[in-house]
Amino acid sequence: MRTIQPRGVSRLCGRASSLAILLALSGGAHAWAQDAQPQQPAAGSDEKAPVTPETWAWHIQATDILQYYPPFHSAFQGPNSFKPQATTGNTVDATLYAGVRPWAGAEIWGNLEMYEGYAPNNTLGAAGYVNGDGAKVGRAHAYARIARLFVRQTIDLGGEADDQEADLNALGERRTKDRLVLTAGKLNVTDIFDTNKYAHDPRGDFLNWSAITAGSFDYAADAWGYTYGAAAEWYRGDWAWRAGVFDLSIVPNNAVLTSDFSQFQMVGEAERRFSWDGHPGAVRLAGFVTRGGMGSYDDATRLALATGRPADTALVRQYRSRPGVYLNVEQEVAEGVGVFGRLGWDDGGQESYEYTDIDRTAQAGVSVSGARWGRRSDTVGVVAVVNQLSAAGQRYLNAGGLGILVGDGLLPHPGDEHIVEAYYAVGFAKGVTLSFDNQLVGSPAYNRDRGPVDVLSLRLHLEH
Repeated sequence: MRTIQPRGVSRLCGRASSLAILLALSGGAHAWAQDAQPQQPAAGSDEKAPVTPETWAWHIQATDILQYYPPFHSAFQGPNSFKPQATTGNTVDATLYAGVRPWAGAEIWGNLEMYEGYAPNNTLGAAGYVNGDGAKVGRAHAYARIARLFVRQTIDLGGEADDQEADLNALGERRTKDRLVLTAGKLNVTDIFDTNKYAHDPRGDFLNWSAITAGSFDYAADAWGYTYGAAAEWYRGDWAWRAGVFDLSIVPNNAVLTSDFSQFQMVGEAERRFSWDGHPGAVRLAGFVTRGGMGSYDDATRLALATGRPADTALVRQYRSRPGVYLNVEQEVAEGVGVFGRLGWDDGGQESYEYTDIDRTAQAGVSVSGARWGRRSDTVGVVAVVNQLSAAGQRYLNAGGLGILVGDGLLPHPGDEHIVEAYYAVGFAKGVTLSFDNQLVGSPAYNRDRGPVDVLSLRLHLEH
């Protein structure tokens, strides 16, 4: 396990300068190759101008996150622990997004992503980990890989207009509220499922893994968060139904996906959008089932007691099912003020497969636009999260077992993992945001004998 040594804000600013130049050279790429100028509504009309359809576009983003935590109390530590000494981490990534419309309603997108650096303790130490933009595979030197490569087909089914604004991985297009959307290829499952307006993007809002999605949503992914699969979405009025099937890693928490979908995950989600006193909101309820070779916590613990060796789920893996559900809510309560929350549960008898070691989770938070104090480009957010591991998982960790992100060697006094995160994002020039973030992690890795850990973060994000 390797952690980047302190490099200071000067290193962050140096990288930021080069990334800013790169973004400036892209100079309005997202607006290139439009078919036609939109027709403007008549003067005095409340009608919204229709979106300009795009035939192709490209965008670029870069994010640099510098993190630090001071020394904290630790009665003991293990292979997957936060180090109790003062520790820093620095991750940087940059993405080139390229999309084209080959025929009506279709989009093909490819993302080339670059990574460099290590999050604190190389992405180990807490189930609700503190850097949602850092890959599990940290390296000292920059490397690149294809993150996404997918095709999306939108089929209009009628109803009022519901145009798609141009965005990352989305061409501007005119579409109807009732529609069918089919997506297939390499993508992130949370591009489609468990989205939330206020807590979903570690490059722009919260950093903690258990705030940007339901921590118990153990979604299919390689070590960088991407997988192969297909999904269908049916939008009708204020309802939407989604279903998808996705490829799993060859073994839990591995960088390599299966080549034949012999291990897979199915996800289904229902969404209801509504208006409360003129303010938009949404509720999403979903279920998922993971099918693959997983180890039972209790089987691994019994084997450890019989052999005198640390518990290891890899020794007792069998082809099993691991179900779970989550509830996701968002609601604007005043102009520029939104509240949100999630609840999640999964089967805690088996080991987590891809994401992190959380079997029960609850989160609640608020997001406020700086427009309320004259800073339209600023945002402030606060969230509180409680994560739980099953009793079987606690016994497994106490027997020396290691999870995806946690494992202190012992767990004599287990407890809930409590997280409070607050950030202030300052918008400068268009597409440039500097965020100040603080996360307080109590009982990290469910261990009441360690912590709390107070993680300070500085995040610079550039997007065009």
